Amino acid sequence: MQSGVYCKIFKEVSKESMSDEKKKVDNKRTIDPAALTVLDRNDGQIETAYDRYVKMQPQCNFGRTGVCCRICLQGPCRITRKSSKGICGAHGYTIVARNLVRAIAGGAGAHADHSRHMIYTISEMLEGKAPDYGIEDPDKLRRVAERLGLSVDGKDDLELLGEVLKLAEADFSKMDSKPCKWLETTVVEDRMKKFDDCNIQPRSVHTTISEVMGQTHMGVDADPVNLIFQGLKTALADYIGMHIATDLSDILFGTPQPVTTEANFGVMDPDMVNIAVHGHNPLLSEMIVRVARDMKAEAEAAGAKGIKCMGICCTGNEVLMRQGVPVLTNFLSQELPIMTGALDAMVVDVQCIMPGIRAVAECHHTRIITTMSHSKIPGSYHIEFTEDRAVEKAREVISLAIEAFKERKGKPVDIPEVKNKVTAGFSTEALLDLFAAVNPDNPIKVLTDAIESGQLRGVVLLAGCNNLRVIHDESHSTVIKGLAQNNVFLVSTGCVAGTAAKMGLMNEEAVEKYAGEGLKSFINMLNEANKDKLKEKLPLVFHMGSCVDNSRAYNLMTLMANQWGVDTPKVPYAASAPEAMSEKAISIGCWCVTLGMPTHVGVVPEVTGSALVNGIALQIAEDVYGGYFMWEEDPEKSVEKILNALDERTWKLRVHKQAAEKYETALSATW
Repeated sequence: MQSGVYCKIFKEVSKESMSDEKKKVDNKRTIDPAALTVLDRNDGQIETAYDRYVKMQPQCNFGRTGVCCRICLQGPCRITRKSSKGICGAHGYTIVARNLVRAIAGGAGAHADHSRHMIYTISEMLEGKAPDYGIEDPDKLRRVAERLGLSVDGKDDLELLGEVLKLAEADFSKMDSKPCKWLETTVVEDRMKKFDDCNIQPRSVHTTISEVMGQTHMGVDADPVNLIFQGLKTALADYIGMHIATDLSDILFGTPQPVTTEANFGVMDPDMVNIAVHGHNPLLSEMIVRVARDMKAEAEAAGAKGIKCMGICCTGNEVLMRQGVPVLTNFLSQELPIMTGALDAMVVDVQCIMPGIRAVAECHHTRIITTMSHSKIPGSYHIEFTEDRAVEKAREVISLAIEAFKERKGKPVDIPEVKNKVTAGFSTEALLDLFAAVNPDNPIKVLTDAIESGQLRGVVLLAGCNNLRVIHDESHSTVIKGLAQNNVFLVSTGCVAGTAAKMGLMNEEAVEKYAGEGLKSFINMLNEANKDKLKEKLPLVFHMGSCVDNSRAYNLMTLMANQWGVDTPKVPYAASAPEAMSEKAISIGCWCVTLGMPTHVGVVPEVTGSALVNGIALQIAEDVYGGYFMWEEDPEKSVEKILNALDERTWKLRVHKQAAEKYETALSATW
């Protein structure tokens, strides 16, 4: 590693090549004070995502609207007034639909990769080939088994886990048309009927992804509506894969319960070996956190006070929820902690890892350590993770970080003194435990009663990524504050949860500062009812986990629907991705709509090149599935649209209930 070479080259090239006009464009596209501090100190010396975004302007409008096709080698074909079809004759609506559906498949494939790895590890564990893993939560194992229809009586944990594993493997690869267990047992009955009526029941996760790639090959399906239905089927396959990953992770590592820690760059300690785990797979990061506690003596021998682990993105969310590991940052500013000079190692697995981190590390002592055979960065250290040697591999990673600390020891570091308290760990089970302190016989009724009485406007799931097309963390923060002020119960996952943690929106002080009177009284009621078991008061935003854990948030919606005896499109529950960025976000958004949620997206996706496809997303989807998309980049207007969606559902639910009571009939099934 030739430390400093890249840094010097970038500085020289930047001075010579950047035009005066581009130099004037502000790259400070964030409201995170820690990130702004690092960017100000950097002053263009090291290239980051913020600089690359500025250089990329103006971005290609064909790509932005989805009318650029690269599926075959005749193109790229771009739809214009002069040329209204591709070379093969594909209309713009076909091109936009195919691009959208392939993005859904990409997102589903990424989540399937995570889930498949969990399945494989459990398979190896059951065969005695992964001795470092075990069943951390046997109660969750039994709850999952019973939900799947398995008998639990007289079976030991390993036998029962083997039966659960077989069902998970079937949902991944079976070829028959029987419903997937992780879909059938987690949604209301009316949803399954809707999927049958529309012929979008996935056969299995892998089969559906394979189908959609074949269907979108050049010269196959040209019907945009048929393509979109296949995309929604793929989105449901994504939901299945995500839910399997969440359930198996809880069984292996424990179902999250409330924990309190801190977030933002200030969590780094210059006197400790600082290790950031980054990506989306908890299999290695859980081991690193555990093994780090046992390697304190090695760190002390190197002159450090100990080892401090911290998280970035969803791997960070995984170890935060279960281990109380502090949050360092979220996706967009992942390069910046390296530039403080205090980060000794960044250990990455899969998904949302910027290749740019390696070049930034070139200017510092930080070790970038890749761990997966299919996720490498040229020039980085690579320690291949294997299930049969998990603890050993974790020790290798930590030893590299200790060596980096030796190189750094005695040198100045520049850590922004910014951090906030975070209370997280709210699995569905943890939320129900909180509600049970108020109503032990029917916990979910605590939430539905609060909505019926007008104390709460509804529930919103905040999900998604970061995106430089909007200001980093600003859209997330604005939407959170606006919804909280209007008495919306907020749950979150992924990078928006990272924003809430970093910006001080995930603790009790934020409740006092930003919550409306209804939300504040609801949270205080829960605090009072749980005062004997809570170490910290409840936060403004309830952190439910990583991207795959959006399945937890949907479980909450299903419970609410069952309590009211309705299909999910009648439930005052919405989703919002204020800074959506990845294919995974597209896939999640599509299953949210298919499962009945109004879904706000704060970055307009690449579908506006076709009025037909755009209209299906914004309008027709509601007629068919009850869920629909709302594109809105202005965060304040986004709050208004989300509130309107919740209020419409609350009003309709009240009217339909009154009509049912008056005429002594069943509650209307329509929305």
